[in-house]
Amino acid sequence: MFWRMVRGTLFRQKGKMLMVAFTIALGASLATAMLNVMLDVGDKVNQELKTYGANINVLPRGASLLDDLYGVSEGSGVSDKYLNEEELPNIKTIFWAFNIVDFAPYLNARARLASRAGTGEAKLVGTWFSRHLELPTGESLDTGMRNLKSWWDLRGRWLSDDDTACVMAGEAAAAKYGLELGDTVTFMTGAESREFTLEGIFSAGGDEDGEFYLPLASVQELAGRPGLVSRVEVSALTTPDNELSRRAAQDPRSLSIKEMETWYCTAYVSAICYQIDEVITDAVSKPIRQVAESEGAILEKTQLLMLLITVLSLAGSALGISNLVTASVMERAAEIGLLKAVGAYDGPVSALVLTEIVITGILGGIAGYFAGLGFAQIIGRSVFGSAIDIKPMVIPLVAALVFLVTLAGSLPSVRLLLSLRPAEVLHGR
Repeated sequence: MFWRMVRGTLFRQKGKMLMVAFTIALGASLATAMLNVMLDVGDKVNQELKTYGANINVLPRGASLLDDLYGVSEGSGVSDKYLNEEELPNIKTIFWAFNIVDFAPYLNARARLASRAGTGEAKLVGTWFSRHLELPTGESLDTGMRNLKSWWDLRGRWLSDDDTACVMAGEAAAAKYGLELGDTVTFMTGAESREFTLEGIFSAGGDEDGEFYLPLASVQELAGRPGLVSRVEVSALTTPDNELSRRAAQDPRSLSIKEMETWYCTAYVSAICYQIDEVITDAVSKPIRQVAESEGAILEKTQLLMLLITVLSLAGSALGISNLVTASVMERAAEIGLLKAVGAYDGPVSALVLTEIVITGILGGIAGYFAGLGFAQIIGRSVFGSAIDIKPMVIPLVAALVFLVTLAGSLPSVRLLLSLRPAEVLHGR
């Protein structure tokens, strides 16, 4: 009898039940989409931010970061301290190797510049523009400054590491010496003198605009520093800092064994720096704090926004369910009053109404979950340009949320049901 009454109500009030199911489906779809995106957004946001530069600077021990986040100060007494170029592939052998997106070495040098427009002193920077590496692990990697600085505004073309007779100039440097694309520039360092063709003029919006960029091997030859580099910029996917990571950054030895394991096995920027120092001789890796902290702040705010959207959508669904179910109970007041008049207790009558709503909620929740998966992919493609990974843990979360929202939305109608008095209802009062 109980299930016959449930089935009869579902078909007799199919319009209202469809509206309840639609309301639940809408809330469930938004919750599914937001939860999947929120759980996958960390790597997506980090990947987007990686297009705007590195977040770790690797320097020789004894060198220090000053106001210029991408270089060391001139005359600071560290000009004779360098890193070994041969050890750089070791960066991709650390515990968090897969979180290392790109890296590029740099060697700074001073040279006398001569061109048809005049002469002067110029700052040269040698780097990998696009380097293919065969790693000790057997894997291969394509990395270099071209990936790290993809946001630079460039006239002309990017160099390759084989363009040993070519140079790129910042727009400030090109303007200072009246250089145009195709001009020949001569750099002189001591007894060395070589001619280069200007193939690119870039705008970076920083001190780089006053520098000349060449393949690393060319600057090593001019400076007489074969196989050496001044510093390395690393772009890594990181986890936002917390109290543990900040303590470890100050002194890893202050951590307990358990804390050390947790910190080392989490992709904090300080942990990645520590691991880089383990594989590069006499290296000191330091996070570029403005970049690393901005990434964490953006990620946290993005996730908070998605969580708020989820909460608000579920609250809206609960209000919608409350109104629809209350209206349904009011329409069925005579039926419920009759049940009570013939001896039905409040418990079974409430269970009857709740069972109808729960069945409707299950159907709406299933439909909403699959619709939410579609919404998640639309968000991923339109915002991040890639698919959102489906997280299995979202299924029980959405199921629990749908149940709670359905129950919360049904409570006002249950209170109304309990307040109905058969004599008053049957007499039309």
